[in-house]
Amino acid sequence: MKADNPIPTIATPLGADLYPRLSWFKQDRLRAANVMVVGCGALGNEVLKNLALFGVGHLVIVDFDTVEPSNLTRSILFNRADAQAGRPKALVAAERIQEINPEIRVLPLLGDITHDVGLGLLRRMDVVVGCVDNRWARYCLNRLCMRANVPWVDGGIDGLEGTTRVFMPGKNCYACNLGPEALKDLSYRLSCASAIKRNEQAGHVPTTPVIASIIGAVEAQEAIKLLHPDELANGQLTSLCGKMLYYEGQHLAARIVDFVGYDEDCPVHEQWQPIEQSELTTDLRIEDALTRLSQLFGNQEVTIHLRDHAFVDYLIARDEEERKFIAMRPDYAIEQLVESDPDLSYRRFHSLLQHEIKRIDAHFPYPDLTLGQVGIPAWDVLYVSAGQTEHYVELADERHYSGTLSKSEQP
Repeated sequence: MKADNPIPTIATPLGADLYPRLSWFKQDRLRAANVMVVGCGALGNEVLKNLALFGVGHLVIVDFDTVEPSNLTRSILFNRADAQAGRPKALVAAERIQEINPEIRVLPLLGDITHDVGLGLLRRMDVVVGCVDNRWARYCLNRLCMRANVPWVDGGIDGLEGTTRVFMPGKNCYACNLGPEALKDLSYRLSCASAIKRNEQAGHVPTTPVIASIIGAVEAQEAIKLLHPDELANGQLTSLCGKMLYYEGQHLAARIVDFVGYDEDCPVHEQWQPIEQSELTTDLRIEDALTRLSQLFGNQEVTIHLRDHAFVDYLIARDEEERKFIAMRPDYAIEQLVESDPDLSYRRFHSLLQHEIKRIDAHFPYPDLTLGQVGIPAWDVLYVSAGQTEHYVELADERHYSGTLSKSEQP
């Protein structure tokens, strides 16, 4: 295009009513919405770009990884300088989508959805969009969303193939649709990093930019629909809830199949209600936290149950003679400990026994540790038993997220 005839720009400012010809579209709902995107690879890049262009007002980005040169062939938000510096993907993506739409608020979280994101944050979301690349991450994300009563969109890509699904609490569940092979894969409980490493070692091709664009667009479209619940209810819109869109680009084939499994007895999709507020935070000592919880529940003896992980205080190596190694960390951090410790790294992982603690009560041997040090993430919801009753207690760590989330929707 000639210099005196520049590329035209959108005249309507972002945040205004961008799509007046879509009779169902409500820009004010998007402007007030809280949406979390989990995973900031090629798929997450496309989803974030689309949500920013749509004018979704408050975005949370969750990713633990850094930008690498291999990402540049399929990720629109990253550049060479980001890869050379090894910058965190979540931070880079947050910067770039705010360049696309300066009116939105973005919170980047450098962490793993399997253990670093508190339920208190999840339950402030209107929609969660999953852009992860392994079953364990999907399983954990589904569990969080079901507990928080928040719908979520799942996308997956591989080569020129891709899928999109929508899960809504009380209607369908990711875990209920897993077959025997998938459940076997879950039993390995791989971290996201480990799953990526295993795929790379197997010569697995992660994706192409084309399929990322297609599936990312469908995911964003489904998320926008979920932000219009009235229009979904009256039939103006149709969701992929209970279905799966499969797209295969090599031969240009697409189909929609049922994905409706829902087992009433499945423990994964239990909703944690009612949730009680507290003044506890993750930097509070265990002893002090137990005292405050006891006061909250009539001075009864209380127990904090670690539902999704265990605290490991030591490892036992089964050699000719047993040796004990101090761990003092959550079970999800043991793999990193073993890999970094020269006395452990040469041993086979299955030869190491973990001494695990799942209950924190008055007999917990390390009362000076904090809630965070035993693996409880900021703004989480504690599962607490007091006497014969059970309670869900939300931590008061929202200060970490002040100024980012919409205040219009509070649980």
